[in-house]
This record gives sequence, C-alpha cells and structure tokens, in this order.
Amino acid sequence: MITRRTFLGALGSATLAETVLPAMTAAIVPKRIAIITTVWTYQSHAQHMGDRFLVGYPRHGGWHRPPLQVVSLYVDQKPTGDLSRQRAADHGFTIYPTIAEALRCGGKTLSVDAVVIIGEHGDYPHNHKGQILYPRYEFFEQCVGVFEQDSRSVPVFNDKHLSYSWEKAGKMVADSKRLKFPFLAGSSLPVTWRLPPVEVPYGAKLNEALMVGVGGSDPMDFHALEAMQCMVERRRGGETGIKSVQLIEGDAVWRAGEEGRWSNRLLEAALSRSDSLQGDSDLDSRPQDLSKNGQLPKLVKNPAAYLIERNDGLRTTLLMLNGALSDFCFAAQIANGEIRSTQFFLPPTPNVTYSACLVAQIEEMIVTGRAPYPVERTQIASAMLDRCLDSKVEGHRRIATPELNIHYRAPRESRFGG
Repeated sequence: MITRRTFLGALGSATLAETVLPAMTAAIVPKRIAIITTVWTYQSHAQHMGDRFLVGYPRHGGWHRPPLQVVSLYVDQKPTGDLSRQRAADHGFTIYPTIAEALRCGGKTLSVDAVVIIGEHGDYPHNHKGQILYPRYEFFEQCVGVFEQDSRSVPVFNDKHLSYSWEKAGKMVADSKRLKFPFLAGSSLPVTWRLPPVEVPYGAKLNEALMVGVGGSDPMDFHALEAMQCMVERRRGGETGIKSVQLIEGDAVWRAGEEGRWSNRLLEAALSRSDSLQGDSDLDSRPQDLSKNGQLPKLVKNPAAYLIERNDGLRTTLLMLNGALSDFCFAAQIANGEIRSTQFFLPPTPNVTYSACLVAQIEEMIVTGRAPYPVERTQIASAMLDRCLDSKVEGHRRIATPELNIHYRAPRESRFGG
C-alpha cells in the first residue's frame, strides 16, 4: 500500500513516478523557496542544506529530487570562498539585497511558498557567555514583518537554535502561533541514524536520562541538548518544562557523579555505544576503563555537566566530555529498570549525509503544510542552553527557571533513521 509518507519519501524516484503515480507526479508544481542565510561557503550549513534543495539528496536507497524550487536568496555575508553567486548562476535564482525583497522576489507581495532560514557560520560577535550572536531572530522577525504587511504567511524552517536568547526564542514561537504558519526548527541529530535504532517507548515513565556530547560550548552543546530532548519528550505526560538548571565544570563534575547527581550506570551505557572511545593508546580504549576511577578524568581535561531538573521531577544530565570520545550518545533508565542507550550517528565529511535527514523533514513540512514535530523541542533546547550558560557565568550556581514552563506533546511517530 502506498501511504502519504511512502509517496513523499519516494517522490522523485523514476520507478515510482513512471510505473505507479504518473498522473500525480506530472501534476505537481514545485513549491517556491526563499533561502535566508548568513553565508554560503564550502561545508557551511547553507551548503549542506541549500545544495540538497538544488540537486537532490540520498533517501531510502535512491537519489531523491524534491518537488521544490529555490527562487530567491538573501545572504548576509560573502567572505572569501563564497558559493552563493555561483549557485545562483548555475541554478537560475536571484540574490536580493534585503530579506523583504527575497521573500517578494523583487515584487510588491509575498511570492514564495516557504522560507528556509540558515543562520549558522559567518563572522559575528560573541557575548560574555561565549554565545555567537547569529541574527536568526532578526532574520525571522523580518520575515514576520513581510507576512504581516502582505496579509499572508508561509511555512518557515529555522536551522539549529531559535536564538541564543531564551526570550527571543519564545517570541519566535509566539509569532508563529499568532500568525498560524507552520514552524520547524532544529538540528540534524534528532533525525539522523541511531546505532542501534533505539527509541524511548512512547508514554514510558523515565527515572533518569543522560547524554554525552563533545565540542565547544554554544554550537555543540545545543546539538547534544536537542538530541536528549527528542528522547525524553516521549515520556509519560510529555514535556512539562524545566524547573532548574546548573552548569558545573572541572572536578565538580566527577564529585557530582560520586554524590549521585548523575548516574554512572547511565554514563557506562552511553559510552558503550561510542565508536570513538579514547584510551592510553589506540589499542587500549576500552569502555570499562572510562569510569570515574579509571581513565576518564585523565582523558577529559575540562568536563562540563549540564544538570537539568524537569517540572515532573525527571533528572536529565548532559556531560560534555572532550577527550574521551567524539560521538553523541544517550542512555535512559525506564521505570521498570530497563536501560536503553544509543549513538546518534553522524556520517563524516565531505557529504555529511545526516543533513539530508533534516532536509527531508523540511521538505515534508513545505509540501504538506504541517511541521512533522513541534517547534517547542528546539525552543526548550535553546532556552536550556541559554540559562545553563547563565549558570556558568554566575559562578556555576543553580538557577530556578519558572520562565521555562514549556509544555508540549511529541508525536508518537519518530522521525529518526534517514
């Protein structure tokens, strides 16, 4: 039986189009997309995603060409290595000097069917918390201004954080609901492949959850927080919001483990899913050595723990363990005592095919007019990170977060696996 999802996933396949659905595929008019981005350079997010809209991407064992057409682009910066002008020339779209002109394609009214905002990479300032001040909120608000002026809105995707500010992130979600347009956001981790293909059972009661991540603060800890969020949001009662956060570093991380503030058993389960465990040598990188009494404190020179308590009492922890591994791994204990763990698999450069998993979700929203999962997932991950960084710069203190009383229910269907 051909379902809607089968059709969307296989759209562009010659076999399906020629033998099963010739009339339907022939009738499809490509949706017109405006891309709003900071930069379009090699290995930038704009290249990872924008190129897939232009030439297609691998999907379910075939080369998928989405029924979408990039018709306009706004690019904020054009550094050395800029690809935007080449892409425009090769694929026949126009680069406009303002966001409003890009959305109106140089005319007087909104002339696109969707907007893709990619505010990642480029030369932007940092604040005192170490956050890069990417203008995602400002890009979004300019789009909203066009929607209001032209009395029409279209689906919007926002790459990664909604904003470095929890307040701005909340305003973005509120605007999308006020104007009633589909709004999707986030990174590739929630929808990439998992090794093994593990999910938290929908409606399960969780005792505790732990995520292990690597990389710098602001860009990479967001990935880890959102990956953890896509797992714990499936628990009984759905997401209930954040009661408090605390970010600690250094030896305090190991002491917190000894005190039971995070679970060594869950750390063991998460690390056991890694394909990149480090050790004294390439031949001695065994997970049983990566314990609080073994090699872990020696390998990780500056650990960080993001301690996040939910309104329903669930304890969730992100451990950033640079030096121990290079994977993103998750573990949770279900109320019956079962522990489930997995690795969020990120294929390497140059193709970084996990971004194709995300583009598939963007495409579905544009084609169907419905976001496949709630934007609140990205909102709460953005907000948790912002407030955890407040904890860091305020002496690593615990911060009560009544402002993060964000409630939502995740869909039963999971979207991971490419």
